[in-house]
Amino acid sequence: MKSTYRSKIPSLKNQKFIENFFINKNLKLLVELSKKKKPSVNQMTSDEPYFPELDDLYHLYQYVLINKRVTIFEFGSGWSTLIFSLALKELRDNFSKEVKLLRRNNPFELFVIENDKKYLNITKSRIKRFNKYLNIKNPIKINYSFSDVEMTLLNNKICTQYKKLPLCNPDFIYLDGPDQFKVKKDVNGISTRHKDMMPMVCDILKFEYFYTPGTIIVCDGRAANAKFLKDNFKRNWKYLNNIKTDQHIFWLNDPVLGKYNKLQLEFYNKK
Repeated sequence: MKSTYRSKIPSLKNQKFIENFFINKNLKLLVELSKKKKPSVNQMTSDEPYFPELDDLYHLYQYVLINKRVTIFEFGSGWSTLIFSLALKELRDNFSKEVKLLRRNNPFELFVIENDKKYLNITKSRIKRFNKYLNIKNPIKINYSFSDVEMTLLNNKICTQYKKLPLCNPDFIYLDGPDQFKVKKDVNGISTRHKDMMPMVCDILKFEYFYTPGTIIVCDGRAANAKFLKDNFKRNWKYLNNIKTDQHIFWLNDPVLGKYNKLQLEFYNKK
């Protein structure tokens, strides 16, 4: 059976609308923090945590919500981790009974992998503070993982790989890591530890045949890495470059795998 799934793309909103969205979620603090000075392009190796970017966070929240995602895998961590946890909680509050009928063994769970222990600890502490601030008694489960990243080859192309990944099969992947300057080893003298180089993750490609039709991948910027994925995917991925949000979106439009995948797609499509 051919899949008819299409990723839903959040509509663009003005800044005032987005600010009010977070204020109504009791996240006025995010709005205030977002107005602080952001690092310049030549501060890529800054040791200071980034301030939240409301446009990006709003769109990530909406991607998860309107596409009714069940299991999220996040390469990298940060303010997005908080947003994913809140979006998954909202979905769990509304759809926990329906998801029990699907074959999803990590329902409403978030998997986060980092190659920088400092930022992983910052993210963990931030989540705890916001759960307390928002009075969330039963937060969603977040599975944190640390892994070194090293230079490698895939199909004789230079790229990077995590040494160890958490075991899960997500239906939403957010690519915003690793820190390219903390990648280990070289290949023929080449590494990403240079400001003129760019991230080049290959892990998503190695796992490609496990993904179920309907899976969504969102790359935050990282245009070169998105091009690398697009050129090396083997299955039927639809692709959209959302220039206004600087995001690259892929969704898997392969034939339906079977009964459970069909139920999963019907759940996504249900209004």
